[in-house]
Amino acid sequence: MASIDSLNTRRELIAGGKTYHYYSLRAAEDAGLTGVSRLPVSLKVLLENQLRFEDGLTVADDDLKAFASWLNNKGSAEHEISFRPARVLMQDFTGVPAVVDLAAMRDALAKLGADPAKINPQVPVDLVIDHSVMVDYFGAPGAFAHNVEREYERNHERYRFLRWGSAAFDDFRVVPPGTGICHQVNLEYLAQTVWSAGVGDAVFAYPDTLVGTDSHTTMVNGLSVLGWGVGGIEAEAAMLGQPIPMLIPEVIGFRFTGALPEGATATDLVLTVTQLLRRKGVVGKFVEYFGHGLEHLTIEDQATLANMAPEYGATCGFFPVTQSTLDYLARTGRDPERVALVEAYAKEQGLWSDPSQPEPVFTDVLELDLSTVAPSIAGPKRPQDRVALDTAASAFKGALASDFSKHDEDIERRAEIPGADHDIGNGDVVIAAITSCTNTSNPSVLLAAGLLAKNAVAKGLKTRPWVKTSLAPGSQVVTDYLDKAGLQKPLDALGFNLVGYGCTTCIGNSGPLAEPIAKAIQDGDLVAVSVLSGNRNFEGRVNPDTRANYLASPPLVVAYALAGSMLTDITTEPLGVGKGGKPVFLKDIWPTSHDIAELQKKVVDGSMFTKRYADVFDGDKHWRTIEVAGGQTYAWDVGSTYVQNPPYFEGLTMTPAPVADVIEARILGIFGDSITTDHISPAGNIRRDSPAGRYLLEHQVNQADFNSYGARRGNHEVMMRGTFANIRIRNRITPDIEGGVTRHFPSGETMSIYDAAMRYKSEGRPAVVFAGKEYGTGSSRDWAAKGTKLLGVRAVIAESYERIHRSNLVGMGVLPLQFVHEGWQRLGLTGEEIVSIRDLEDLAPRRQLTVEIYRPSDGRIARFPVRCRIDTPTELEYYRQGGVLDYVLRNLARAH
Repeated sequence: MASIDSLNTRRELIAGGKTYHYYSLRAAEDAGLTGVSRLPVSLKVLLENQLRFEDGLTVADDDLKAFASWLNNKGSAEHEISFRPARVLMQDFTGVPAVVDLAAMRDALAKLGADPAKINPQVPVDLVIDHSVMVDYFGAPGAFAHNVEREYERNHERYRFLRWGSAAFDDFRVVPPGTGICHQVNLEYLAQTVWSAGVGDAVFAYPDTLVGTDSHTTMVNGLSVLGWGVGGIEAEAAMLGQPIPMLIPEVIGFRFTGALPEGATATDLVLTVTQLLRRKGVVGKFVEYFGHGLEHLTIEDQATLANMAPEYGATCGFFPVTQSTLDYLARTGRDPERVALVEAYAKEQGLWSDPSQPEPVFTDVLELDLSTVAPSIAGPKRPQDRVALDTAASAFKGALASDFSKHDEDIERRAEIPGADHDIGNGDVVIAAITSCTNTSNPSVLLAAGLLAKNAVAKGLKTRPWVKTSLAPGSQVVTDYLDKAGLQKPLDALGFNLVGYGCTTCIGNSGPLAEPIAKAIQDGDLVAVSVLSGNRNFEGRVNPDTRANYLASPPLVVAYALAGSMLTDITTEPLGVGKGGKPVFLKDIWPTSHDIAELQKKVVDGSMFTKRYADVFDGDKHWRTIEVAGGQTYAWDVGSTYVQNPPYFEGLTMTPAPVADVIEARILGIFGDSITTDHISPAGNIRRDSPAGRYLLEHQVNQADFNSYGARRGNHEVMMRGTFANIRIRNRITPDIEGGVTRHFPSGETMSIYDAAMRYKSEGRPAVVFAGKEYGTGSSRDWAAKGTKLLGVRAVIAESYERIHRSNLVGMGVLPLQFVHEGWQRLGLTGEEIVSIRDLEDLAPRRQLTVEIYRPSDGRIARFPVRCRIDTPTELEYYRQGGVLDYVLRNLARAH
């Protein structure tokens, strides 16, 4: 195969009366990349990225040829490439610590004698503040205004810091609070499908690509924008111009046929697909949707499917460009010239879905007939655990026994609520929340919820009094079309008043339950339930008092608020008693697909998007009055409990120290399967008696002002104390205790994981962690890796990893190791063992190592093989430098 010269693939394209330059995939195929027109569309986007950045160093000829070879090996042959996204997206929970790191890097660069201004984004960065609003007030007309006031009271320090960042850094924009969820703002406004930028006198067109510091960055793949979630560490490197190392992935094709049946929603579809893909196993792979069934899905439906990629484990769930893509861009107010460019570019580059052409070559193909999708929910603990709606009540009874250790006599247990005229029992729904990016981008399910509420009110139904209800749309546009349709009033009548524009319940910001209800749940040891239209229902995430959590479509959220119990079979039993004492069933109030579609045509129009996004960066009066202090470097406030200068770069020198072996380490934790990043670094409630709670109390913060772990991610002192502090995590060293507890050895004392880690540090002992399968599943939470590092953990030894967390561990200089054979169970670990890992100076990607375990109680020594999960040469260099940020800092300092 001849050398592929990217300069010879540069072509011109005329669209909308303008001339654009671009790197042609057709020309590359003609130049020797035989057959690449048959690549999956998502890989064509990656190939274009390689053509555009070919420099003989970070992108070489062999990288281009690897894409032609993919057609034969279909991703089984590992080949590392360097990917450079067009932009970076952040939300505030992950964005604040990323900006903290950038500010700290400016300080560190100045200490190394270099210009701190070199720490500056090299690609456009947008940060959307959407994770901080809590549901303190609900079920009343003034809930939104009250919650906004509390949000600014709690987060003033963080918002002042972000305002400084937006002024101090170039190409860094902040979308203020109260605008919407970052993924929906991305879908409705920021994303362009095809990007363009001037280089000299030419304007280049290229695919819109991004990485984001939230795992659900994948949502925008529904608009044919290739992007996925990364940890804040990787995102910072990308912002600073570092390419992202990745292996050319396997691509699983997912063919849709048919159309959704009456009564099924996009939520039911995505829960079905999530279950199918989890069973298939797509971790670290791309999923690409295709087939005639796409004709029956809207862009909003596609975005719902793309959003849930982290839940089915894929890097992304990508859709090709279709006429629906163009229609959506036009409908949401994109410039007509942009729409014309998207059409011309996509057709020219083979990114357009053309049923008349042969199907792309995929690694493997799954198929789903949309007509087989049935109403569903997912839970009680994982998004992939789909339950058909007509079996939900019986399945929950089974879960009470299997997951929550409730015997038959316990199931009917109820507890009195002090001061109330009703009691509460196992299975009662205490939270019903229409929230999150997954579904609130989709007018069809929101209008369905409104129509169901309207029909319920007309029938005389009311929400059960123990249910905390909330409506937190992903966009202000939702309010516009619900108002225009006359549906907000019936939603209000059932308690689904607007509480804010943000993630709320799905991120753990559900706010507290009423104290009498919480007390009854705790005193009665009840399994209370939340139902939310979100994408995450992991243990301990939604609310500390809801042990069972279910994902459902917005109309089903309303239905369960009416029924009030997961033990009610809402497909056959009445939701309640309406006017005249008549029982009302779900079928009596469920809107038809035709009614929903017709209403959507009437009430959703482009002017709503144009108006709402006209001044998207200006913010409300609260935002505009925040005073900003500091210049190129941040004026750190040592008294702040929200933002502190992290210790990552203390003592940094230009030459990294050699990698030391792990000698005589103590085991900090032994964990089972499916330990999520929420388990490792929770986002929600901070308990008063936790190490983080004690720290805040010592710093004169009242418990009412603790806020959440997510909001305090700018303060490493809080976050390292919160590492492994999830109230539902179980450490096998202390099997009878739920929560972040371990035993210190050799003393044998039981204490918090944080306290044990600090004692091991003071004793000069490194630490290790053992875990089972799918370690680090869930959110792209860099603090799950940062906290692990700051606790003194040198290595994590697990049966398997989720993609983002493995990368984050490497990015922080923590060694991820994977069992070659069985997991830790066969070793009979108790926690007293002493662990050593040698030969790290000669480490290589995916090299096999030996772990040695010594048990002091009987003098036994055991050895077992592990695979180093540093996967690429670039990652190995990051690890040797102490982490990716250290690597970037040294390179920038050398360029001084």
